[in-house]
Amino acid sequence: MIAEELINQMVPPLKLSDSGEKAVKWMEEFRLNQLPVVKNRKYLGLVTEDDVLEAKNTDLALEQISFDFEHVHVQQNQHFYSVMELAIKNKVQVVPVLDELQEYLGVITVNDTIAAFGQMSAMQGQGGILVLTMAERDYSLSEISRLVESNNAKILSAYVSPDEVDIFQIKLTLKINTVDLSRIVATLERFGYRITAQFQDGGKTDEDQDRLDMLMRYLNV
Repeated sequence: MIAEELINQMVPPLKLSDSGEKAVKWMEEFRLNQLPVVKNRKYLGLVTEDDVLEAKNTDLALEQISFDFEHVHVQQNQHFYSVMELAIKNKVQVVPVLDELQEYLGVITVNDTIAAFGQMSAMQGQGGILVLTMAERDYSLSEISRLVESNNAKILSAYVSPDEVDIFQIKLTLKINTVDLSRIVATLERFGYRITAQFQDGGKTDEDQDRLDMLMRYLNV
């Protein structure tokens, strides 16, 4: 799942002409500690409640108030793991999303990433999840399906997304109707496929669990 698919359309951006009072009011309304500031679709940063209070005059326009996080954002095609990691690293509740022209598209909230994590880890229903990374030219769902079925399993759904690191690679997320993925993984690896994540028996890999644990610890701060 990529960033563009998780944009929360309910959270609006602020303008430089908006007052600090308006910013704080909106933060209270949306139960957030930060909101994005945009000028002509260009993302300028996140203003926080502390920024407004430190200005000691909530009537001031945001262009007269110092705010930060101008470098905290993700591209529209980045994986939602990148959103989680950026939020944790910078201790923010929202992560702005930009397009290929560096124009503002919207924000993703931390709660949105938790919901996405729940979907990706197949918490509902019986089965397992595999994520494969490969060159686009090597993608053949029929071949992969044949290898999965050779282990008496079936692909229930498949989702293809671009690799946020290498534009020539793709990520293939498979939902499979078995929780025991060990033989399937061995078969796919034997045929040269690279497994980058797996979820078994409703659980998560150590790396994925670490990500979720970090996120939950951050939410409790």
